[in-house]
Amino acid sequence: MDCSVTNTLPKPKTITVNGTVIPREVIAREVQNHPAEKPILAWQAAARALVVRELLLQESARLDIQAEPLRDPEGRSETAEEAAMRVLIEREVVTPQPDEAACLRFYEQNRQRFRSGDLYEAAHILIAAPHTDTAARATARTTADTILSAVRADPALFAEFARSHSDCKTSAQEGGRLGQLTRGQTVAEFETALQRMRPGEFAIAETRYGFHVVRLDQHAPGQLLPFELARDRIADYLATSVQHRALAQYVSVLAGRAEITGVTLAAAGSPLLQ
Repeated sequence: MDCSVTNTLPKPKTITVNGTVIPREVIAREVQNHPAEKPILAWQAAARALVVRELLLQESARLDIQAEPLRDPEGRSETAEEAAMRVLIEREVVTPQPDEAACLRFYEQNRQRFRSGDLYEAAHILIAAPHTDTAARATARTTADTILSAVRADPALFAEFARSHSDCKTSAQEGGRLGQLTRGQTVAEFETALQRMRPGEFAIAETRYGFHVVRLDQHAPGQLLPFELARDRIADYLATSVQHRALAQYVSVLAGRAEITGVTLAAAGSPLLQ
């Protein structure tokens, strides 16, 4: 084995900000705060975050910012560097607070965000069949159709069929009852079937598990949260969004007049701050 090939591997790039080196061991520690699909992506994100930190620290030093570290409710104190960066941002990155009109406009354009989910109370009889087994699916459909006809003719038979025929053993013992269901608690195909039904109605829902004879007992539509109750939450969200964009722009200005080597601070079209 020729060990000399190791000498052909590229050396890690040294990352600097205006001549200040960011050590690789510091980047390695920062990686844990930037989970990513690939290690190299986590490393790059950590490096960019440390470059931004160094830019802010250098600017706070240039402006000779003196700051008293604050303590949080748990008694943890900022470091002197964290305090300096906080005061720098408070001084240099001024963002307007969203007014009533902006909050109301966001509310009207995003009403679905402020609506609670529909609530369903339902029961089912599952006739299971593998999704890839065409013959089994056909047989299961025939059985489900037969049961559907029977329970439509005599709804009192539903619990009996659930106990004797359902492959959902948990609900079968309860006469097929699933209790109260909200969005995301069942597979999408089953949820879609519920949305099309009216209370007291029976139907068949085809899912990846097989065919379900479904009975919808109750449906409580979701309620829209009034604007008055959503206003503060919206204002906080908009203020945070504006501040994030303003901070990204400020860091872009600092980066534009700095000499940075070893890493590209932001890819085209991607946010500068993560």
